[in-house]
Amino acid sequence: QACPCNHHRVYTMSNAAIRTDLPELNLLHRGKVRDMYEIPGHEDKLLMIATDRISAYDVVMDDPIADKGKVLTQISLFWFDLLADIVPNHLISADVDQYPEVCHQYQDQLEGRSMLVRRTQVVPIECIVRGYISGSFWSAYKKDTTVCGFALPEGMRESDKFPQPLFTPSTKAEQGLHDENISVAQMEDIIGKDIADKMADISVRLYKKASEYARSKGIIIADTKFELGMVDGELILIDEVLTPDSSRFWPMDEYKPGQGQPSFDKQFLRDYLSSLDWGKQPPPPPLPAEITEKTAARYKEAQERLTL
Repeated sequence: QACPCNHHRVYTMSNAAIRTDLPELNLLHRGKVRDMYEIPGHEDKLLMIATDRISAYDVVMDDPIADKGKVLTQISLFWFDLLADIVPNHLISADVDQYPEVCHQYQDQLEGRSMLVRRTQVVPIECIVRGYISGSFWSAYKKDTTVCGFALPEGMRESDKFPQPLFTPSTKAEQGLHDENISVAQMEDIIGKDIADKMADISVRLYKKASEYARSKGIIIADTKFELGMVDGELILIDEVLTPDSSRFWPMDEYKPGQGQPSFDKQFLRDYLSSLDWGKQPPPPPLPAEITEKTAARYKEAQERLTL
């Protein structure tokens, strides 16, 4: 039951944080999953909170996935640490005691699911790296073997591994719109060749190191999305990193090219939604407990496999 007192009104649905409420901070943005706040007197920092919201087909569901925000945060923290030798990142601290004092009163909403980060000038490009052919790339390949400017080998099957990881940028769309795949040449036109080259190089190096590590834990990272920002003329890694929300994780022991793969993410949710007569527009349908519980367990399993 939701607690009737104001202090706990963020929590609904047996303690799943679906919407944060931090009145003494400035809410900058409520995304599909994350709530982002400015902290008065600390303009060079942001407070990023991962809620338990889940979206599918760009629609946020009304039902949360228990502890999903904590799982995403812990996975990101793990990767920030592992990949710090390739590129600096925006993390200042994930320990609420080390946040500015005004944040301490919100400990119950922040614990385990928040990060205090450096504020950056976000580069308006999503850095997507693909190691395997899947999703929108597979759909495009079936029509034409040249995809996003890449002349791909003939005869690839769904879920086949590319000879080399591909860097395939997209534009960062405003909320509610879809990101659009662009060529590297278009990316260079938007941000300049020098930064585009650096971003591509960093992204592929991050992917190679992470996918090698994940394989040792029985997980294939089929593709993933990085975001980079600038601080004092330097590129740094921002947002979430290599989570089941920003990546396709496949269990290695079930990998079978020539078909779609089971994955550590919203698969149960997407499969359930595609079985309904629902137009993929708000309002979302209610989710049965079985679907939310299976989805929560899948996220948790990804975290345990990767980080333990």
